[in-house]
Amino acid sequence: MLVIGAGPYGLAAAKAARDKGLETRVLGRHMSFWREHMPADMFLRSGPDWHLDPAYELTLERFLQLHGETPDPLPVGLFLQYADWFTQQAQITVEDERVTTLKTGFEAELESGETIRARHVIAAPGIAHFRHTPAWAGPDDVHTCDLVDLGELAGADVLIVGGRQSAYEWAALLGEHGARRIDVVHRHAAPRFERVSWRFVDPLIDQTLATDGWWRTLEQAERDAIARRFWEVGRLTLEHWLTPRLERAPLHVHEHTDVVDRTRLSDGTVISPDRVVLATGYKAELAKVPYLAGLAIETRDGFPVLDAHMQTSVPGLYIPGFAATQDFGPFFGFVKGAPAAAELIAGNIG
Repeated sequence: MLVIGAGPYGLAAAKAARDKGLETRVLGRHMSFWREHMPADMFLRSGPDWHLDPAYELTLERFLQLHGETPDPLPVGLFLQYADWFTQQAQITVEDERVTTLKTGFEAELESGETIRARHVIAAPGIAHFRHTPAWAGPDDVHTCDLVDLGELAGADVLIVGGRQSAYEWAALLGEHGARRIDVVHRHAAPRFERVSWRFVDPLIDQTLATDGWWRTLEQAERDAIARRFWEVGRLTLEHWLTPRLERAPLHVHEHTDVVDRTRLSDGTVISPDRVVLATGYKAELAKVPYLAGLAIETRDGFPVLDAHMQTSVPGLYIPGFAATQDFGPFFGFVKGAPAAAELIAGNIG
């Protein structure tokens, strides 16, 4: 079996495969999105119960117990240490190789020139493939996932477009790195900053494992209600630990406001930012994953059409993670869903 991608979903799938005795190769840069697209001083929204092991043995909670610390919030660097420990303990070898082409019959061509043939492939493309950039954005505008060295904007006037966690956390970070002025612009009301619990996700994951195709069996009203809960907890409410940091930042919030052009906001504010930061989220578009372009994968609204085990219309090809959220629910866009996705896939293969 071949696993393409060494982020949370790829590593969890590799562990599940190994637990079933499946010969597995894992290709990719180990936790590359987390290492290369997240500022080193960023914190996570998740708690210590979010982990990578479908066997629930090599958990983040166990790792933290061994190290005698459970900080709140969790720094991204600590989660990366956990991922390193998990990979080592699970005896997973991650080969730093890039797949350039995946042909029908699962012949993978690597950038190094090697060709690998596999019976099954789990493709876990990083979410950076799906960064959403508005049509009006200019060539120098930068998505949050590509703005890692915030020190380069010390002394700058920065416009952040978007109003969710990434917008406000990058605002806090920019303030801490010396930005002169930060304008945050979004169409909705200003979010709340409160402590929230993600425990409501647990029974949803359990239902997914207990019933094949559970998410798709729900009435639309039930799916909408779950989506609203995610919206309320994850979008309308942001982390409480941002509040004191934002109070220290040179922050100007423009709610119910649009960007008219690069010099004006719809609330009448005249701007001349040195840099525009796009906190505009992610949008599924499978065609943006280069190595999948040669396969006839059925899609719907940019998402792959998946069966009850995250298998695509190409038999033997599985795609978990953000790309699975249309058929499995929004919780599979988070680390929380990685062990369950791995269990579904490995159970079908093994």
